[in-house]
Amino acid sequence: MGAAEAGGRPIRVLIVDDHPAVRRGLRTFLELAGGVEVAGEAADGPTAVELVAETAPDVVLLDMMLPGMDGVEVLHELRRRELAARVLVVTSFPDRLVTAIRAGARGYLSKEVDPAALVAAVRSVAAGHLLLEPEAAAALAGRPADGPALTAREREVLALLAEGRSNREIARALVVAEKTVKTHVSSILLKLGLADRTQAALYAVRSRDAERG
Repeated sequence: MGAAEAGGRPIRVLIVDDHPAVRRGLRTFLELAGGVEVAGEAADGPTAVELVAETAPDVVLLDMMLPGMDGVEVLHELRRRELAARVLVVTSFPDRLVTAIRAGARGYLSKEVDPAALVAAVRSVAAGHLLLEPEAAAALAGRPADGPALTAREREVLALLAEGRSNREIARALVVAEKTVKTHVSSILLKLGLADRTQAALYAVRSRDAERG
């Protein structure tokens, strides 16, 4: 259930980018989507922090390259002030992505993202999910992007997680104890540097799509 459905109100989004054309484009995409509204816009880091405090948006679309205070500094300041908005980095320069995620960002999108993917990402982050490309997840885990060393059984469990299976369903499919599945899931999360099974499932889906692409 997304934030709009759960709270009976639209997902409120703050757009932060120093380019007016980018802000206008993002606003247009969001305003055409149902269940989403734009809470405001900011063209620099300090203004972004103040608007988060004033408008309490559900999601912040944050550029990394900002005047006055860059994206990572904004993330640190939001955390210092205990402002709870979920931040989705939108940038053409993902070189600082790992730093941004460690500073509290909930995920990353390219500025070339299509409207449907943008709205889906906003809804997913508003619902509490983390959006990571496989390369970012691997970097966060301190491993190369070609993938961490999962065992064959862990890869099987991960594939079933990506299908939305519960631990009990995975145990039945692999003919093992549910406790064994829990152990495998814990190991997978540790190796991938992820926080929960939802993140692991997303990692698996994105890795599979990358291989197919």
